Amino acid sequence: MLNSEMNSNQDADFDEELYEHHKFVSPKGQSLLRVDKFLMQLIENATRNKIQQAATDGNIWVNDIPVKSNYRVKPFDVVRVMLSHPPFENHIIPEDIPLDIVYEDDVLLVINKPAGLVVHPGHGNYTGTLVNALAFHFDNLPMNSSERPGLVHRIDKNTSGLLVVAKTEAAMTHLAKQFEDKSSEREYVALVWGNVKDDEGTIEGNIARHVKDRMQMAVFPDGEIGKHAVTHYKVLERFGYVTLVSCKLETGRTHQIRVHMKYIGHTLFNDERYGGNLILKGTTFTKYKQFIDNCFKTLPRQALHAKTLGFEHPTTKEFMSFNTYIPQDMAECIEKWRNYSKSHTTDEDE
Repeated sequence: MLNSEMNSNQDADFDEELYEHHKFVSPKGQSLLRVDKFLMQLIENATRNKIQQAATDGNIWVNDIPVKSNYRVKPFDVVRVMLSHPPFENHIIPEDIPLDIVYEDDVLLVINKPAGLVVHPGHGNYTGTLVNALAFHFDNLPMNSSERPGLVHRIDKNTSGLLVVAKTEAAMTHLAKQFEDKSSEREYVALVWGNVKDDEGTIEGNIARHVKDRMQMAVFPDGEIGKHAVTHYKVLERFGYVTLVSCKLETGRTHQIRVHMKYIGHTLFNDERYGGNLILKGTTFTKYKQFIDNCFKTLPRQALHAKTLGFEHPTTKEFMSFNTYIPQDMAECIEKWRNYSKSHTTDEDE
């Protein structure tokens, strides 16, 4: 009995020293899958050997119980990676990274984020992020619900454009509520594969993790899985094999524009994660392939830019709207397509 009590106490002490680094809830449609393979699909830069070692060390937990690497994940399982040290992302190292500040006052600032800059620290990106830059340039920024200083919302690493940052607790609360109740305005410009049929439209469909590829999001139109998402789009310019569109967000889900546009058959140009880095429309001519390669080199990322941002100022209650130019890499790619469409006949139905 004494040994049992000692083991119980040791387990309790051990639990207290562990910190949650990752937490995933398997979806309703999850097929039986080894936990090491399940985590490999979700954690960037993680190797199977490291995950298996973590399981051996008792650091992989499912439904609050340590499991071995051969445990098979079932629907609705709660999978956590527990380690003996706090997550690195909670240790913000101030870094002198320049910021393109579009607007600033006592309670907020608006930043034009370049493509390639990660917004906040995470697995594999503990330094060199926007949050590291904010920690250097500003003191005592308020924490959001995810314990990330100043951030009201985020955009993907390889998406460029506007972000608002709160400098006070009151501003954080006020701005976050606007994003939650959909009173803020966000417009993106995207170059997508294919000739978009309608001049404008609305895409609705719940968004959640892809059942098979956990690094992707997917649309679940029946509404049983995921979070409600709405995107309004409008064609700005047609180039035959690709189309320039404006996308206004009614909701703000992870990868929303990228996954919604793919859902209607128009994957973002050069969006590697969703297959847009392949030739999805066009001819088989060698010169055309060379043209596409040149476009990819000019724009080595998904063709997406957060162009316009609008919100009510937390203090003055004035509605403020900010607009940015399309960055050079994306503008040059668009111009290449504009010139190509003028000098070549394209089959819009291809």
